[in-house]
Amino acid sequence: MIDVIIITTFILVAAGIGFNSIDLLSLELQKQIADINSLRWLGAFCSSILGLIFGLVAQTTYRNIETYARTIPIEFTLTRSMGLITGLIITNLTLAPIFLLPIPQEFTFIKPMAAILGSTIFSFMGVSIAGAHQNTILRLINFRVSETWLAKENKLQAASVKIIDTSCIIDGRIEKLVHTGFIEGRILIPRFVLDELHILADNNNNQKRFKGRRGLDILNRMQRSNPESFSIYQHYHTKASTIDAKLIDLAKEINGILLTNDHNLSKVATLQKVNILNINDIVEASRSIYLPEDILHLKIIKSGQETSQGVGYLEDGTIVVIKEGEKYVGKTTSVSVTSVIQTSTGRMIFAKIESIIS
Repeated sequence: MIDVIIITTFILVAAGIGFNSIDLLSLELQKQIADINSLRWLGAFCSSILGLIFGLVAQTTYRNIETYARTIPIEFTLTRSMGLITGLIITNLTLAPIFLLPIPQEFTFIKPMAAILGSTIFSFMGVSIAGAHQNTILRLINFRVSETWLAKENKLQAASVKIIDTSCIIDGRIEKLVHTGFIEGRILIPRFVLDELHILADNNNNQKRFKGRRGLDILNRMQRSNPESFSIYQHYHTKASTIDAKLIDLAKEINGILLTNDHNLSKVATLQKVNILNINDIVEASRSIYLPEDILHLKIIKSGQETSQGVGYLEDGTIVVIKEGEKYVGKTTSVSVTSVIQTSTGRMIFAKIESIIS
């Protein structure tokens, strides 16, 4: 609809200019014209064609500006607008006394020049200061209130923003979790994380180069499958020197949740009151729960550390230690769970032989 309005407006304005432009001719020339009304309508027709061309250009320009504006984060637009308005207010308050001074007629040009210069300087200064203190301003005005209101109005799903870590991307399990819907909400990939993956992908070390390229491939697939959920966070600046410190600072600034599988990063972030989603914890929590006397079917792979013990593995990698299972190494057995122990490296199940399957 807006496209039609823009083009129609340009056509009508141009036609009006062409129709009335005949009045610019001198009276002598107008008297020499036999049918001046026909000339007016001809001028309106020719001008309307030019208006159509300019209208199409204006409409295309408007759409390009609109597309670009949609990519700008709302916090960026909000804080810069506040800085611009503040700068203009300061300009008016500062120049008001100058305009009240009696200035000679010869120097009246000073007033408009001072207004233009002051508005430019203070507006630019306001935008610059707002950009430097963007996160502080957002905290002062409680920016999240607007998101809460939208959620109550059922216009925005109330889900926290997730910030993804480099190790979590390379690990690959996050791709399946997002695809299945267990990780919801908007996911931010900080620019410095993307730069780290780029550096790894260009590394001379084959292992690091493989990890970097794998991480970039995973990000590309995730962004193609969920384009509206992923975005590259460009507008964050920090003095932190390490990637982990930058991630923690960013999570604290935007009150987001940090996605990682780094155990040490999880500990440091928890100490700094940052919300954490550790992929290892999610995987561990999603494993089946086994109780004593539950029956499992598995193949005994090798001998255990203790005498006569056998060791097998479940499909999720959980270790099962079988009492008196050493003599059945290489065979598929039915075992009964006797106890389950949670260790720092994962879960360990102890069982005893019930029957030999094959």
